[in-house]
Amino acid sequence: MTHLDVAAIKADFPILSRTVRDGRGLVYLDSGATSQKPLPVLNAEREFYERHNAAAHRGAHQLAEEATIAYENARRTIATFVGGEPDELVFTKNATESLNLLAHAFSSATAKAAHGRWHGDERFVLTPSHNIVVTEMEHHANLLPWQELADKTGAQLRWIGVDDNGRLDLGDIERIIDDRTVILSFTHQSNLLGTVNPVADVVAAARRVGAFVFLDAWQSVPHMPVSVRTLDVDAIAWSGHKMLGPTGIGCLWATRELLDAMPPFLTGGSMIETVAMDRSTFARAPQKFEAGVPNIAQAVGLAAAVEYLERIGMHRIAEHEHVLTEAALAALGEIDGVRVIGPTENVQRGSAVSFTVRDLHPHDVGQVLDDQGVAVRVGHHCAWPLCRRFGVPATTRATFYLYNDLNDVTSLAAAIREAQRFFKVA
Repeated sequence: MTHLDVAAIKADFPILSRTVRDGRGLVYLDSGATSQKPLPVLNAEREFYERHNAAAHRGAHQLAEEATIAYENARRTIATFVGGEPDELVFTKNATESLNLLAHAFSSATAKAAHGRWHGDERFVLTPSHNIVVTEMEHHANLLPWQELADKTGAQLRWIGVDDNGRLDLGDIERIIDDRTVILSFTHQSNLLGTVNPVADVVAAARRVGAFVFLDAWQSVPHMPVSVRTLDVDAIAWSGHKMLGPTGIGCLWATRELLDAMPPFLTGGSMIETVAMDRSTFARAPQKFEAGVPNIAQAVGLAAAVEYLERIGMHRIAEHEHVLTEAALAALGEIDGVRVIGPTENVQRGSAVSFTVRDLHPHDVGQVLDDQGVAVRVGHHCAWPLCRRFGVPATTRATFYLYNDLNDVTSLAAAIREAQRFFKVA
């Protein structure tokens, strides 16, 4: 049993009432890729465009003033949601851009230092004697930027492995994270395995050597209470579209110390203090990292999404997803030939459930599920090395959210059995 009124919640999401594939009711189990949007979010964006649309931080007229107020109020709402302050929150287009912003700070500082033009924090200057640490379960968005940084600077890229149960193998962490480690960047919750990582244990190893710690939180912020103060990290990144918000808006929360020390990612209008023909100076964060006209309506929509989630309660949402995940693991465990990739015990685990079906390619499974009205994700989920770790080319992945219920779990299991019947592997 759960404590959410899922029927009432579903009524707030117009798309969930539509039919797909010959009039079948939609069972949406792909929130890990992108979540659906409730009416308050859709209405907030529409109202902004209908009544307040103007460029924020520009102009002297009333609409520009209203747009600026709406934008900065959104920043305050979203920062408070994760326990931060408004001037610690930078708007980006998604978590990928947020993580690239962090990586760029080090490559920019290192490049400037090579010409004697970096006069900031020396910790941002990397050499071949330094190393960067990630984990084997990273989404490509938190792997490729660090690969690129290592290539540009000569630093070594290291990673913490994953055991057969889909948990981080921390047995060798003190060797992997050593006194030459400058950056540790890792996922809070795996988008493929569902694993919720032991943040405190991993962070402690990095703090012991004075490394920067960054957290990819795009699968945790939408699904559980997250406090940046409790996490004790230097920065976290997440995307709006995975937490009921619009596409095209992401967030980077970082400490004031880090934001002040980092060079900007993009340059141009709005992020400047002074500009001359031969040099410029930059505004304080967060404006320093928000060049050009920002995604104002999207920020307003994301703030509405945050308010919607807060009204329901993140603890209640997490508990609800826990019940659904428990039911899904049990249901899949009863189907012969189904292998769950990731923890099969519902402990320190999120609602992403990835699986394979014996003798069937995940794409074939996904096609039959789609024919049954069940929307899931298939592929390597931007975690190709992790798929290799478990010896699979891809998986089928179901992800649960606040608008799902136990009937959706039943529909998923029935659709998997139908796939086995269709391909005659049952």
